[in-house]
Amino acid sequence: MAATYWGLDLGGTKIEGVVIDQNGQVLSRRRIATEQEHGYDHILNRIKELIGLLQAETGVEPHAVGIGTPGTIDPPTGLLKNSNTLVLNGQPVREHLEQRLGIPVLLANDANCFALAETKMGCVQEFKPAARLVFGIIMGTGVGGGIVIDGHIWGGLQGIGGEWGHSFLDSSGGNCYCGHVGCVETLISGPALERFYTHLSGEKKHLTDIIAARAADPHAAATVERLLHFFGKGVANLVNILDPDAIILGGGLGNIDLLYSEGVDRVRSFVFNPRLDTPLLRPKLGDSAGVFGAAMLVKNLLPS
Repeated sequence: MAATYWGLDLGGTKIEGVVIDQNGQVLSRRRIATEQEHGYDHILNRIKELIGLLQAETGVEPHAVGIGTPGTIDPPTGLLKNSNTLVLNGQPVREHLEQRLGIPVLLANDANCFALAETKMGCVQEFKPAARLVFGIIMGTGVGGGIVIDGHIWGGLQGIGGEWGHSFLDSSGGNCYCGHVGCVETLISGPALERFYTHLSGEKKHLTDIIAARAADPHAAATVERLLHFFGKGVANLVNILDPDAIILGGGLGNIDLLYSEGVDRVRSFVFNPRLDTPLLRPKLGDSAGVFGAAMLVKNLLPS
């Protein structure tokens, strides 16, 4: 049988798994709840359970599995770090999974998996196929990112390559869960913007409703202005440092139309160049990107 590639996207609330063939066609795709409230061992057992469901549906066994995780593996220790699923932090997740599953396991940050999939299978192939350096932005509940160079993830010396969400942007963002103040995530994540609106108005609204009310509600207008201003500054920093061939906007905020118009204008106003040549691309794969990227982690391990 031709090789199959298995990938999992491990989230705080759900685990998604996919099996694809060498042409990228989906053979099976399933989701189950993470149930992280039951602890670390339970999450590992849920991963094994999901692989069993995929195996039953496809009738084939995996020879390896790639997993996109919140957080990243610390290269010197092999322990997971920086995950907002806190029970995973400080654990040798890869080692424990290989013991349970009996097959090789490759782990990468979920934002890196997103960037890899969109580079090789998604919007980059459509709009910028010759791109060598791509930055994938995740903006939603949190803010993260991934770097792909010549078709490969760049994790970095410390495994934190692409983590622009925890670079300093402005102290008005306040305290971040990471222990620092004024991180990008404290300013332009969905929850951060919703908190800002509530602070101004005394009301709670979802970000999409805030944006829709921009013309009539001055507090909504101020919140959108905050998003545009700090999005422009933050993304301009990425362009100034990496000068990528393309940037992909992923996560829930990547569906906001004004980021591709007014947001691009703000980036242009802050970037260290007379113009902005860097395209900001809409993702093509939707919420499939992370799990496809995880499957692609193992593609080079197996014969085609």
